[in-house]
Amino acid sequence: MNSKIEKSYSVGALMYSPVKLHTSIVDALKRECFAKPFSLAFCLEDTVSEDAVEEAENELYHILSMIREAHEAKPFYLPMIFIRIRSPKQLEALTKRYAEFRGILSGFILPKFFVENCDAYISIMQKEQDYWYMPIFESASMIDLHTRYRDLSVVKEKLEAVSDRILNVRVGGNDLSNVFGLRRRADQTIYDMHPVSNLLVDIVTMFSDRYVVSGPVWEYYAGENWDTGMKREMELDLLNGFIGKTVIHPNQIEIVNEMLKVSAADYEDAKNILNWDDKSAWLVSASAERTRMNEYKTHWRWARKTVALAELYGIK
Repeated sequence: MNSKIEKSYSVGALMYSPVKLHTSIVDALKRECFAKPFSLAFCLEDTVSEDAVEEAENELYHILSMIREAHEAKPFYLPMIFIRIRSPKQLEALTKRYAEFRGILSGFILPKFFVENCDAYISIMQKEQDYWYMPIFESASMIDLHTRYRDLSVVKEKLEAVSDRILNVRVGGNDLSNVFGLRRRADQTIYDMHPVSNLLVDIVTMFSDRYVVSGPVWEYYAGENWDTGMKREMELDLLNGFIGKTVIHPNQIEIVNEMLKVSAADYEDAKNILNWDDKSAWLVSASAERTRMNEYKTHWRWARKTVALAELYGIK
């Protein structure tokens, strides 16, 4: 499998951690407390006040040092690690300051990425090509229908200059919900909030032919039916083209991994489609279970994605 495709799908459950939880997160990594696979993001943006940024950057340096030293002393499952930064200026500074951690630091998450700041971010990405980058589309400037499609198209075109370093495109469900003053309950999904879901679908429509687009965060991790609600939302994520999900609690990782598994029937059909001789006179056939049609020309993208997910997350 292409290494870029494999890495893009393997981000999967991306767990956010505030920097202040350094001791507990390092201990949990060493003891392999979390379901696998998962990815890890340390947040220097929304979880850190303006006057505490320098302290948080120093704390994160200490965390990365602890993780590196612990892993060198006794290897353990090491997830892909990302840092959610605040601005292009901070990104430029931290790519240099944390350069010594390139062995364990996979890359950076770029918040509120849109037309107003993408040039500044892309300029840095072009210079710092040892990292992966994941822009988040969550800016309130996307709301305006008069400019949304034009601006999304402009940003996509600009990203071509660094497309080989873009691991995922991500969406900020809570930030966009906040613009409208909305919040879903545990028995609702983000797709029930049409002003937000329409925007998310516009993003996946624009970018999913080029990048893996990850689904919005699910903010419930306990209480009645929180897990049922998360599974329902992930079903709709996958149906609409989103792969993976931002998570905010270890309880959510196992659900994401289970939902990313593929059915045995889908896996068999996908393998058959990818192994098709495209020079054959017949490019359509019945599925393995003889319940639906498989057609090479219209199903090969789906098949490639299905096989990739099966190899990473398994078959259910």
